Amino acid sequence: MEAALLLLLLQGVLGAVDTLYYHEFRLRLPSGLTARTELKLHAVRDFLYAAVFGSLAWISWNGLLSWVLVGLLLAEVLITLWDFLEEDRARKVPPGERSMHAIMGLIYGAFLATLLPEVFYWSNLPTTFRFHDFGLLSWLLSLMALGVFASGVRDAAAAWTGETEGNLVERDTRRFTPRR
Repeated sequence: MEAALLLLLLQGVLGAVDTLYYHEFRLRLPSGLTARTELKLHAVRDFLYAAVFGSLAWISWNGLLSWVLVGLLLAEVLITLWDFLEEDRARKVPPGERSMHAIMGLIYGAFLATLLPEVFYWSNLPTTFRFHDFGLLSWLLSLMALGVFASGVRDAAAAWTGETEGNLVERDTRRFTPRR
């Protein structure tokens, strides 16, 4: 299980770099009017990741609950595929970002390959959550859960309110520009 959690931690670090460098710094996605659908997908996926990071850090999903976890993991894969299509539709994806996404896809596949045998084992246990403590790894994953949850809130706010930075500037410019 620790190998799967280490891969999940690596996925979280790369995801944070992807978000902070490409989405926030380089492309400024939350301020772009064309990125609203992409931001909605990111927000939903971020909330799923927060649940996965936060729960796997401390518990196992036993019995029927293991299938709920499989559903969350499958939903993440489907949202990621949809996100790839949306990115290609809405904007030009820089080569570095595309490479980062490919690397993250490989790591996520390795994570699933190491996690799923454990999940199948859990599926044969009585239905309950069981507490585990992986020491520092549990705390680091919990920190990742908080970070990805905050990122999801930011993306959701930008996507659903329509009050992105670019949108506010455009609206304020129209309001204060004299008519001729």
